[in-house]
Amino acid sequence: MTKTEAMRITRQQATLMQLGFSMADAASLRRISMTLRRWHVLECGNERGSIERDEATGRAIWRSAETYKTYPARDMETGALKRLQAILDARNACTYGYKQLCEGALTAYIQGDPRGAALYIIRPGDIPEGQTVDSCYSRGIVVY
Repeated sequence: MTKTEAMRITRQQATLMQLGFSMADAASLRRISMTLRRWHVLECGNERGSIERDEATGRAIWRSAETYKTYPARDMETGALKRLQAILDARNACTYGYKQLCEGALTAYIQGDPRGAALYIIRPGDIPEGQTVDSCYSRGIVVY
């Protein structure tokens, strides 16, 4: 890790802690974002194949690019989304005792494009009246 990367991660943790997250939660949010980004990369596919969801069962499957056969795959997305929701619920309930930091409920936006960050934390007021989060999610806090 370079000095610049370490400084960026430290600034990101400080920003998330100012929003009412603990340091451990800030680190978990970063890992969740990296997991979701990796999942989105695999959904787009590579030379070996791509990951999909079975429409009938909802389970993750790997489709081989060579044989087009499907195989069961590890579902990283569902676990990451559950951990994300648990962290947001704990923060919005102000379980850490920092009531002054917990004003307003935070939500998350998952960006499915693998070319950037996968997770944005949306504060109250980030989305203007009449707009949807899809059009202005970048006003939130990006979690790399």
